[in-house]
Amino acid sequence: MAEEPAAEIQLLRSQKAKLIEILNADADFVLQHADSRCLLSLHGYQQVKACRTPSDKVTDLLDHIIQRGPEAARGLLELLKDQALQETFPMLRFMKDLQVNTLSSGNKETSKKRKTTPDLQATPPPKQICNSGSQLVKEKQLMAVACTIGRSWREIGRLALDIPSVKLEQIEEDHSLHVERVFAMLRYWRTCQRGKATADHLHSLLSQEDWALPPESIDLLLETE
Repeated sequence: MAEEPAAEIQLLRSQKAKLIEILNADADFVLQHADSRCLLSLHGYQQVKACRTPSDKVTDLLDHIIQRGPEAARGLLELLKDQALQETFPMLRFMKDLQVNTLSSGNKETSKKRKTTPDLQATPPPKQICNSGSQLVKEKQLMAVACTIGRSWREIGRLALDIPSVKLEQIEEDHSLHVERVFAMLRYWRTCQRGKATADHLHSLLSQEDWALPPESIDLLLETE
């Protein structure tokens, strides 16, 4: 007997047409944010990125995440409530109320799942855990820092973050907006550093003399939630 799709998947499907209409205004922005939260597989990311039109890109993105299951769908719903997405796409504000109202109707079903999987709900995401007590840098922090880095971003990438010039050129070609280039550079650094990509480490690299950024631009990396 086939199981009924999870509430998160049902919600995405019911709003798919409206989301495509809203998000295709800047499909690449959504794609990069979704990828930074690991909502897509590597193959899925490349497939979506290869789409020629924004509407096709958003459609494939939604389809890919829905196919990955409830966990990925839940991650996208959280992303759509993120401040960066809400500010970029003001019409997404309806998602906050819609998600609450839609999922609340299925509380009886989801409560059963929560009782059977308490460890899954209680365990924090891996990116928040670090043996030294320092959290791994988060997407919001990367985007906030990206907004403060100006024309010297390539120099910072090469000298402070040790990113090859070829990779920086590729990032520049792939992204037309300056802030998205810087964000992609920082995200690439985080991917390469893996468990070493702590907020403290990034703050230390960006505080060095030759390319030091203003303290108010990077001190947010030291803040804890």
